[in-house]
Amino acid sequence: MDVAVGIVAQRNNERAQALAATLVDTLEHEGARVVVDELTGEAVDATAVPVAAMAGRDLVVSIGGDGTLLFVAREVGSTPILGVNLGEVGFLNAVAPDDALAVVTDLVADLEETGTVEGRELARLQATGVDTEWTLEPALNEVVVHGPRRGHGGGATIEIRVDGQQYAESHADGVLVATPTGSTAYNLSEGGPLVHPSADVLVVTQMAATESMPPLVVEPDSELTLTVSGTDTAYAISDGRNRQQLEPPATVSISLADDAVTLVGPQANFLDGLDKLE
Repeated sequence: MDVAVGIVAQRNNERAQALAATLVDTLEHEGARVVVDELTGEAVDATAVPVAAMAGRDLVVSIGGDGTLLFVAREVGSTPILGVNLGEVGFLNAVAPDDALAVVTDLVADLEETGTVEGRELARLQATGVDTEWTLEPALNEVVVHGPRRGHGGGATIEIRVDGQQYAESHADGVLVATPTGSTAYNLSEGGPLVHPSADVLVVTQMAATESMPPLVVEPDSELTLTVSGTDTAYAISDGRNRQQLEPPATVSISLADDAVTLVGPQANFLDGLDKLE
């Protein structure tokens, strides 16, 4: 099998670029077809393509922190991803830089022999407009609906419904719906619970609500709707990056996306990673 590999290195990180160069040389010597992202291509002697063009390759290697892997996941969808950790916590990136060459070459050898690699699927969320037709890019961490801005005078009234039944309605900075992957991110900073990666659930957390309810854990196939009112404008945001401006009153439906992210290679130790959280 002619294995196709993409490599994405954290931008402006010389350590990540050096590791990318080593991987390119080794994999090409082994007969793999390797490309790197366009910014890395400015520093590494390799064919460079947009990250989105790596979708459909046999493997994509993300070198950096969890933020780099989130970016890669947005661009390549369900294409298998291996995360090499250059960050501090690394809930998604389990491979240490010193181990990266051995792990990647082993995965490529498996692909050459069997055509597949084993991985763990990470659920993503899809936010869509109920009143008007729009859809955000899938979120690996969370979808947030909030008013015109965070803080004093910037909130909105947001009603939360689960399977058609009202759970809460309050003036709040916002409401977020998180996956288990995202439970350690924005959700945690807003007082939401930690969720073990093996749990098949979603978490609904209010943000600075005046009449708050505890964070709610629901089945992943629950019908979740967030209706925002009491403000001239609001936003739905996917993983802090993709956003849709709303004209309240407006309702946002949040559900599982069709395609999960596939994480391959050694898996991070979730409980050990908690020690690094501030």
